[in-house]
Amino acid sequence: MRLRLIVVLFAFSATVHASSTLRVGNQVLTAGDSRERVTELLGKPSSKSHKRVSRSRSRSSGRGGVRVVSKDQGGEQWRYRRDGHVTVVTIVDGRVSDIEDDRL
Repeated sequence: MRLRLIVVLFAFSATVHASSTLRVGNQVLTAGDSRERVTELLGKPSSKSHKRVSRSRSRSSGRGGVRVVSKDQGGEQWRYRRDGHVTVVTIVDGRVSDIEDDRL
């Protein structure tokens, strides 16, 4: 019971904030915005990478699952360093799907 409480408290104290919106000056970046809008508000990212998503499928033989990994399903992550934060914008099919903001 005590361990659960510690885990819950730690989860609430984390500095990473995932959201569907991000305030940039007097503008707002929102999930669903285009990659051009991201560049307009945040400029060129300091780095880009592909987010990989894995999923398992059961085999008929019952010996575990098959792990399928596709870079296209996870999208592309654009990282920005700005004002004491690291912001990661995930883009799927040319649109913002997720925004994470982590205070340094």
